[in-house]
Amino acid sequence: MCDLHDHHEHTQQAEEALAASGMSRRQIMQLLGAAGVTAATATAVAADPVMAATGAATGSVAGDGGYEPPEGLAQDSAAKRSALAWIERHESRITGLNDEIWENAELSLREWKSSIAEADFLREAGFEVEFGTAGFPTAFTATFSQGSGGPVIGFSGEYDALPGLSQKKGVGEHDPLDYVHDPFSPGYGPGHGCGHCALGTAAAAAAAAVARAAKQHKLDVTVKFFGSTAEEQLIGKTYAVSEGVYDGLDAFLDWHPSTGNATGWGSTNAMTAITFTFLGVAGHGGTPLGNKSALDATVMMATMSEFLREESMAPSARLHWAIVNGGDIPNVTPEISEISYYVREGSPARVQSLLDKVIAVSEAAAKASRTSVRHKITSACWNQLPSKSFAELMHDNMRQIGPPKFSDEAQNLAKQLQKSLGLPEKGLHDKIADLTPPNPVFMGGGSTDVADISWQVPTVSLGTALAPVGSKMHTWSTASCAGSSPGHTALLAAAKYLAATAVDLLTQPKLLKGLKEEFAERTKDVDWKTALPEGYEPPMYEPPAWFLRKTGQSWPPDNITWPPVRVISKEKFSSLGPDLEPQT
Repeated sequence: MCDLHDHHEHTQQAEEALAASGMSRRQIMQLLGAAGVTAATATAVAADPVMAATGAATGSVAGDGGYEPPEGLAQDSAAKRSALAWIERHESRITGLNDEIWENAELSLREWKSSIAEADFLREAGFEVEFGTAGFPTAFTATFSQGSGGPVIGFSGEYDALPGLSQKKGVGEHDPLDYVHDPFSPGYGPGHGCGHCALGTAAAAAAAAVARAAKQHKLDVTVKFFGSTAEEQLIGKTYAVSEGVYDGLDAFLDWHPSTGNATGWGSTNAMTAITFTFLGVAGHGGTPLGNKSALDATVMMATMSEFLREESMAPSARLHWAIVNGGDIPNVTPEISEISYYVREGSPARVQSLLDKVIAVSEAAAKASRTSVRHKITSACWNQLPSKSFAELMHDNMRQIGPPKFSDEAQNLAKQLQKSLGLPEKGLHDKIADLTPPNPVFMGGGSTDVADISWQVPTVSLGTALAPVGSKMHTWSTASCAGSSPGHTALLAAAKYLAATAVDLLTQPKLLKGLKEEFAERTKDVDWKTALPEGYEPPMYEPPAWFLRKTGQSWPPDNITWPPVRVISKEKFSSLGPDLEPQT
């Protein structure tokens, strides 16, 4: 009882002290509820300069009760008006590009038609286009230059879809556009359930608008648009950064479809993607003795890894997996089976700590199942480095331009989707969210390969409401919106926010100087090094011949081994021991 009283008294004192700091009650309760987390975080920060640099994980940012975002950073200018007008004049061409990419719905590393469509759009806008960035066939760099000596501004474009998320556009209930009939394993085709059709389109429109404004108003600048492959697997940008593709930039602008209209300067989770391959011995399911099931090993690994959650995973950690190869038919013992993991944490060092435990689980599963196991890291990225000053400039532009103006049609679709998903029928977010500091306790979240870019150059990210309030990315409902009215409105708004912010950097050099000074201060104690392993070769698919001809490429690029090394089981049947003596 005395211990409980002392704890309550200490908690009261801590709450009063935190309240005096200007923090909101929500943030206070997060801090008090995660006392063990904050103590561990403080210790980790002392040994982890990456966490210290991000700020969000250190509790160094004041609570939102005492913060007021600055106004007047975004300035009206003839160049900005020209950029925004260009977007408005070309609305049908811009939304048409989105719809073309939406219809293609091509998976990571295989965005053959989508990458060409986006590159052609920029070529028509006066950009020079070069395919094969960092060796990836569907990655390209588009460049526009005006004058000399001006800043180099980068934009981020993505265009890959997700498997299994096909959905008819503008339809408020689940109705896949591409239904895959199989009497044993029905499924759905790929779809833009993360809205990358809109992402790449809005970024390309913003880049083109800035180029047009710079040419019209004689502003010295180099605009670079990076068409990136395989964002959904965090492969394209991470490897490209390690190859120096993003060197020489002065600022980088990024956006992503969302359920709200907001920007900020919080961090993300670092992540390593890893696939484990178990090898056994195939045999008839009716005579299983001596067979070695690779699927058994995979199931054991999946089960054992779940036991990491209580004692080996902080609130900032995320661990998710999928069995990507589990066999073909029940009466053949699977000789090969694979399970892929995404391991996320607040910094690369913390990812490695959790990853080591996952690898140990794989070895235990292999030993117990008498199979062999190997693993391959397919991608690895850092957590994002925030830019407070960049977010403040972006927010001021968003506030001045105003929120997306969704039609009744768009709002009705959103409410139909919410009803289908069992969510409150609130429609689409039609305001600009307040700019608030990140939570003092970093509680984890998603990951992005833009993060590695953010450690090379000041980077800002924003979201606009393409999906209904309360819904999530990576769903069929997002695919429904991405190719219809909500997606069109959201991407046009995003294009304007990106373009306006970029123009401010050209017309107000002091703003760009401030971004660079903050970046230098945040990174002064951090020596960035790619999280990819030594000797890493990025995964790739061989392009069709027509694509290579169209883009002027040859195959294979010189940074991969082709054909790839085959994975073949050489395991032997398991022994049951000496034969039993006959019974007499």
